[in-house]
Amino acid sequence: MNELELSAGTLQYVDRGPGPVVVLLHGLLMDASLWDDVIADLSADHRCLAPTLPFGAHRLPMDADLSLPGIARLVVEFLDRLDLQDVVLVGNDTGGAVVQLVLRDDPKRVGRAVLASCEAFDNLPPGLTGRTLALSGKLPPALFGAFMQQLRVKAIRRSPLAFGTLTKRGDTTTARWIRPVLEQPEIRAETVRMLRAVFADRRVLDEAAPDLARFDRPALVVWAADDRVMPLDHGRRLAELLPQAELALVEDSYTLIPLDQPARFAELIRRFT
Repeated sequence: MNELELSAGTLQYVDRGPGPVVVLLHGLLMDASLWDDVIADLSADHRCLAPTLPFGAHRLPMDADLSLPGIARLVVEFLDRLDLQDVVLVGNDTGGAVVQLVLRDDPKRVGRAVLASCEAFDNLPPGLTGRTLALSGKLPPALFGAFMQQLRVKAIRRSPLAFGTLTKRGDTTTARWIRPVLEQPEIRAETVRMLRAVFADRRVLDEAAPDLARFDRPALVVWAADDRVMPLDHGRRLAELLPQAELALVEDSYTLIPLDQPARFAELIRRFT
């Protein structure tokens, strides 16, 4: 794991492989390991960078603006500090929401964009999982920690309240993601602050959507055919909004395509680039 000092603190990230630069963004209560299997495949001929954003599974506290626009600015700073050019910027789940805001606000280093089963338009918070997170974020950190302790139990972790509607196969990975919140009080408090900031403005993506029409570079919208959290119609609408977009459906997957169908996801990115 590499580390980079940004204005808000230390950001950890994976950096593997040679070739065209692909930057991969994860969602809430996840870290860069969402992309492990995709990177194992794609890094044979692409430089793959995956930062662990301060979305609740990070291990180093950051003094950052934790709203979605604030996280988007953090990603832009990450690209700037590493002087990355002509990036393929990829986002899944809330990472895709962040990509949309980067495309709206500061896409100068983005050559291509990939939006994969992500929040869009009015789908914030998304599904029962998102609504549960939004409500739990209103708790004080100590009570939030007590609530999150339930996720140690696999049956609860696999329920629709947690990761059950996000991935068909990734329970081992999701069990790792909850450890920082359970074990580090400072991360627990920061996660509460993040959840409140992320869900404070539930119209931010709806308001940003029209500006996606100004992104005049190639885009790929990848959607899970079995998605139960991110409506397929939103994938179609995103593909229609982006002037140079194509839509690809992935079978036998929920929202977290990098966990459920990593080989197919890597194949789509390789073909796109």
